[in-house]
Amino acid sequence: MIKPDERRRFERVELRADLRYQPRGSGLEFVSAVSNNVSTGGIGFNINRFLAPSTTLNLEFDLLSRVLHPVGRVAWCYSIPHSDRNSLGVEFVELDPIEKCCLECFIKMQTGQL
Repeated sequence: MIKPDERRRFERVELRADLRYQPRGSGLEFVSAVSNNVSTGGIGFNINRFLAPSTTLNLEFDLLSRVLHPVGRVAWCYSIPHSDRNSLGVEFVELDPIEKCCLECFIKMQTGQL
């Protein structure tokens, strides 16, 4: 059996940052959360509701004194045992090249590659 970490295409690093998300095209207000981890391919965080896989989200989160605005797609969403919360992984589907460069630099700094 393959461990989840072995299936990842991108190295993830811990990131506890304020994050806001909004289902794209919903017209709903942005909802606040805190990220768990990030990679150049996506971000993980916990929320109080279930979001179906493939749901497209507008995201905003702080990184290196910059607010990034990627668009992501929910890859998975699981309920957290003994809790009313859910953990989800969001794959970035749109990310500005300058914001991607900022994200890559952050990850390299966190992993000692810079």
